[in-house]
Amino acid sequence: MKRDPLPPLDAEDRGVLRFLTCGSVDDGKSTLIGRLLYDTKALLADTLATLEKHAARRGLSALDLSLLTDGLTAEREQGITIDVAYRYFATARRKFIIADAPGHEQYTRNMVTAASTADVAVLLVDARKGVLAQTRRHATIAALLGVQRLILAVNKMDLADWSRERFAAIVADFDAWLAQHPELAVDLRAVPLSALEGDMVVERGANLSWYGGPTLVELLEEAPAAQPGVDAPLRLPVQWVCRPAQADGRAYAGRIEAGQLAIGDEIAVLPSGLRARVARIALGVRALERAVAGQSVTVWLAGEIDISRGDLLVAAGDATAAPRREFDAAICWLTAAPLAPARSYLLRHATREVKARVAAIEGRLDIHTLRWIATDAAVGLNDIARVKLKTQQPLAADRYRTQRATGSFILIDEATHETVAAGIFE
Repeated sequence: MKRDPLPPLDAEDRGVLRFLTCGSVDDGKSTLIGRLLYDTKALLADTLATLEKHAARRGLSALDLSLLTDGLTAEREQGITIDVAYRYFATARRKFIIADAPGHEQYTRNMVTAASTADVAVLLVDARKGVLAQTRRHATIAALLGVQRLILAVNKMDLADWSRERFAAIVADFDAWLAQHPELAVDLRAVPLSALEGDMVVERGANLSWYGGPTLVELLEEAPAAQPGVDAPLRLPVQWVCRPAQADGRAYAGRIEAGQLAIGDEIAVLPSGLRARVARIALGVRALERAVAGQSVTVWLAGEIDISRGDLLVAAGDATAAPRREFDAAICWLTAAPLAPARSYLLRHATREVKARVAAIEGRLDIHTLRWIATDAAVGLNDIARVKLKTQQPLAADRYRTQRATGSFILIDEATHETVAAGIFE
């Protein structure tokens, strides 16, 4: 298969975009990612050679691009995706990190993992089957995890006679479902394509001339990425307390998750509430007057106060970060052993770890109706539930929709050290 060279693009670099592909089983997620990698020339020569040998051995007329992401033996044998596969490619305008999420309902937890760091969700629909229950389920999970841009990619248009009417009907169906769930609040885009043939993925192709909108790659290039909140309230979890060489006094290292910090600013240390002023800031060996969200810095404070790993530095007087012991949260259960409300778990939040227990199960997401229902049934593998948490020590946490880094957590089994749940504060 010969690839035509991509035309040069004169545009500024728009940075990195993380997106996931999701949808129902056999909607073509792995093939789509393979097409993106192939048409953007992100494949090495030896990888192409392997695909060509595989095609020749099986008598295929074209390369099986799905093999580029289905890396597990079980995946290749069954023709499905089980684990989350990450791949990377770039265009002249942007760099991309892709997460290929499994379509099977039993791997819901893997889809949650992929969505937790995504800026955009590419939701695939088979043009022959239309919108299915798993399509709506993945759209709901993506929205719950703060993915605000959703691209409805109607795939396999080659098997639907490139029908304009079929594409319009699927988009109208999905729009009608979204209208019934205004709480999802997603920004929807739609594109018809054929991952197998390549039409409207990177190149426009010749079979969808009736569609005048952007290709999938063009939609991804212009999609907004989640930017560190420079104008948001300061959030600096302390990762390391250190005494740098040739420096006086202790320093505190960590990544600024939100806001900004300047020399002379008064900060509060949570959960203790102690206050101090910023004396010095360094980024590696370079001194800074001001640091912003996204930078990993070392900070010196005027005066000696007690600060430990896991403490959170915020602006003095910031009432939005008041430490608490009780929280409303949503969790996805990740392990076969069911949730035991009477048990104590380790809750890891940013760089802090505290003991916690589930005080109450408020409801569970019905994966068939996508509604929260009250239930006495145990929360088990892949279940998504709303719970009330109580922590042994105070915790300064944000709502997830306000700040991802300080609004999310994991629960860990104290005995096995297994991660049993991923959660967000509501």
